Amino acid sequence: MNHQPTPETLAAKVLVRGVHLELTDALRAAATEKAARLLRHNSHIVRIRVDLELTRGHGVPDKFIAKGHIEIGGPDLIASETSDDCYKSLDQLIDKLDGLLRRRHGLRKDHRNHPHGVDVGGELPKVGD
Repeated sequence: MNHQPTPETLAAKVLVRGVHLELTDALRAAATEKAARLLRHNSHIVRIRVDLELTRGHGVPDKFIAKGHIEIGGPDLIASETSDDCYKSLDQLIDKLDGLLRRRHGLRKDHRNHPHGVDVGGELPKVGD
């Protein structure tokens, strides 16, 4: 299903937060646009939360951590990426979440197309002749 989500759908399903970081309009728009790619893959996604965090330490270079949480039927998908650039962390996070969605879809498709037999553990009674 490769349709473009509407702006209303994006606003309802994609949440972007900044932690110890001023979330600019450009950064929010980039995160929302990249998360829209995930919504095109799967229409059953309830919500995508993206947290962009800046960690600072004395004598240590600043690190940007992008955390993603996809709420979907079944277990939620969670990932995080760290780098020295916020946009790079965001790109890597979206790629990782995309891979998790693809893997999940592939496993479900395999299970649907190749069901495993069930071992009953005994002889079944015969239906009346």
